Amino acid sequence: MYRPAAFAEDDPVRLGALIKAHPLACLVAHGSNGLVAAHVPLVAETGAEGRIVHLVGHLARANPFWAEAGEGAEVLAVFTGPDAYVSPSMYPSKAEHGRVVPTWNYQRIEARGLLHLITEASQVRPYFEAPTDVMEAERAPAWSVDDAPEAYVRQLSLGVVGLRIAVTVIEGVFKLSQNKSGADYDGVQSGLAAEDAAAARTLSTLMTDAKGSA
Repeated sequence: MYRPAAFAEDDPVRLGALIKAHPLACLVAHGSNGLVAAHVPLVAETGAEGRIVHLVGHLARANPFWAEAGEGAEVLAVFTGPDAYVSPSMYPSKAEHGRVVPTWNYQRIEARGLLHLITEASQVRPYFEAPTDVMEAERAPAWSVDDAPEAYVRQLSLGVVGLRIAVTVIEGVFKLSQNKSGADYDGVQSGLAAEDAAAARTLSTLMTDAKGSA
């Protein structure tokens, strides 16, 4: 992952927050017939000091990814946070010297790890229950797998494969114009705040929060 020092993010709390807010990962492996990918929500399990040690989720048994990748495969999970185009017109320095170019602000995480597959129907329930509990935690009323008829849940379990990824490396890039001067930083923050796209406004808020905590 290309990580200029100004944008590198390794704080496990901030990485975990992005995964929680944007859990749908692009999961990539080198399968028996070349590269394979799946798009799957994953939740983070943490260990000492909040470090992310596992990513947990599930796939439909009919999805060819798990069989192609295989038990013990090295996989790459890419989590996509908000992103937005940054126009040179947002920089006050454009009027001063014109030496500005377009760029893109964004938040991304890449996690590498080893894949463990849970294929026994009697053992897969935690792997669809955990993501559900995370997604429902702030809803009222919160839906639980226990709300569904037990016979129905057992039937669903036959069509699911659990995924447990032991994370070996996790890296983030939170590119929020940290390399810009104060005036240009403020210009990007206000420029993104004025955009129609929700992601741009989210990035503007993140920039405001980052400046306030500096």
